[in-house]
Amino acid sequence: MAQILAPSSQWQMRIPKNSALASPTTAKVWSSLLLKQNKKATAKNTARFRVFAAQSENSTVNRLENLLNLDITPYTDKIIAEYIWIGGSGIDLRSKPKTIAKPVEHPSELPKWNYDGSSTGQAPGEDSEVILYPQAIFKDPFRGGNNILVICDSYTPAGEPIPTNKRHRAAEIFSNKKVAVEVPWFGIEQEYTLLQTNVKWPLGWPVGGYPGPQGPYYCGAGADKSFGRDISDAHYKACLYAGINISGTNGEVMPGQWEYQVGPSVGIDAADHIWCSRYILERITEQAGVVLSLDPKPIEGDWNGAGCHTNYSTKRMREDGGYEVIKKAILNLSLRHNEHINAYGEGNERRLTGKHETANINTFSWGVANRGCSIRVGRDTEKKGKGYLEDRRPASNMDPYVVTSLLAETTILWEPTLEAEALAAQKLALKV
Repeated sequence: MAQILAPSSQWQMRIPKNSALASPTTAKVWSSLLLKQNKKATAKNTARFRVFAAQSENSTVNRLENLLNLDITPYTDKIIAEYIWIGGSGIDLRSKPKTIAKPVEHPSELPKWNYDGSSTGQAPGEDSEVILYPQAIFKDPFRGGNNILVICDSYTPAGEPIPTNKRHRAAEIFSNKKVAVEVPWFGIEQEYTLLQTNVKWPLGWPVGGYPGPQGPYYCGAGADKSFGRDISDAHYKACLYAGINISGTNGEVMPGQWEYQVGPSVGIDAADHIWCSRYILERITEQAGVVLSLDPKPIEGDWNGAGCHTNYSTKRMREDGGYEVIKKAILNLSLRHNEHINAYGEGNERRLTGKHETANINTFSWGVANRGCSIRVGRDTEKKGKGYLEDRRPASNMDPYVVTSLLAETTILWEPTLEAEALAAQKLALKV
């Protein structure tokens, strides 16, 4: 309570005139009430102090909330644009707001900006300026009005993409005519785990202990099965408000773990939407006082890991005869298995063990309706002879720019030798 020992003048003026504490109360008096607790102080007076202290605290919170919710639209044409970028680890998100003269409808209307790359692990101190290029905009669910969230990528002052800028290469692949004509669709299933702030242990778990075994938690309801539903629901609505193509959400197999789905989205939009949805989730968990983890195996033992399954199709896969195109894509993916694994997230070897609905990281496999394979094909796709495939290998901390563009590159642009193709087809029992 020390932070509210000296109430503001506004708080003092709200005390009724007939109150025993109606006269201005100094910090010294409040300190005396709190710290000395002398023998003359009665339990009634102590209770009164606690009530007024709580009122002061609530009043401060209410004033802050009023300002945070303030609608500036009637008073100015200016808007706040929150510039968002990926930090030096390749998974951390950074942001800062900028005032823009008027509402915008396209990222090309926004100015470039800069930040201190030496403070994010992306530039040396002696040449620390990194330039932000606005690439995608979304409505801001936190500030409302005409304010926006801006997904950016990062460049040197000379205009070269910095090493952690994976969007630049992805944009090159998706702008390739061979890829663009295939109109690649992606549906990404982002899993995440909610952790208690101070102990970094899953939300709802006893500190230092474990809940009951997996089974009742997947899509479960009830105080003993669902931990963090308010965060999931708040995130769902915030994404819809922002214009993110979120298509659903669910509680996961491990308690305290959740998933949401984004898509179908075309080309690079899928990754832009995932990164913005992650940012919104970071902000919501920040407000809730909960830690967001994208670790692919947050708890060792008989507990499911966290992935980012990526559903993928091309125009030819979705058309009649598309099942043959899907099988050819699977063949190509098998031949570049190691390259994909290396790009599919840090710590994935702890998750891809062949257990808990995963394939072994060292072995490529595929199957129909088999969640223990590297690539799963749905029953409906097999029956109709067209549809999509699901790459179940990406970890929850994967970079969606890398994963989506690599899928397109491997299945559309890359061609194996005839010998390699024949050997792979025989090994996988694929008649292509």
